[in-house]
Amino acid sequence: MTAMSARSKSGYDLGPLAAPERERLARGLSAEERRVLLDHGTEPPFCGGLLNNKAQGVYGCRLCGLPLFRSTTKFESGTGWPSFYEPFDADHLTLLRDRSYGMERVEIRCRRCDGHLGHVFPDGPPPTGHRYCLNSASLKFFTGDAPAPDAPA
Repeated sequence: MTAMSARSKSGYDLGPLAAPERERLARGLSAEERRVLLDHGTEPPFCGGLLNNKAQGVYGCRLCGLPLFRSTTKFESGTGWPSFYEPFDADHLTLLRDRSYGMERVEIRCRRCDGHLGHVFPDGPPPTGHRYCLNSASLKFFTGDAPAPDAPA
C-alpha cells in the first residue's frame, strides 16, 4: 500500500496513503461522504445511516477501510450521531485540537487516510469516560466477527 508503512499494535498498516491512492479511493464516495470525510463536514443529527445499527461487527473508515470501532463499544448517547466509548485501536486515530465554531473540541481523523471522522468528548460512559461521536458518512460497517480488511477494496 505504501513505501514506508507503520503498523498499529493490532497489526494494521497505518500508511499514510499516497495522494494518488487517496484520490482513487475518494472517487467512490458520495457527495455527502466527500463533504464529511474530505472537507471536514458534519452530517445533521439523527439522520445518519448507522445511528440505529445494532448488528455485531466493526466500523471502519469509509475511505480506506481501517478498523476504527467495534460494535461492542457503541452506546446510545442521545446526541444523534453514532457514539463509541473506545476505539478498535487507539493507533488508528489521529486526535487534533479543533477551535472552529467558537468552541474547543478534539477532532478525530483516520490515521491512515486523514479522513475526518467526528469528535471525541470527555462525557462518555465507563470504563473510559470518552464519547467518540462519529458521522455515519465517514464509516463503513463490516458485519460479523471478522475484522475489517487491511487494504482498501
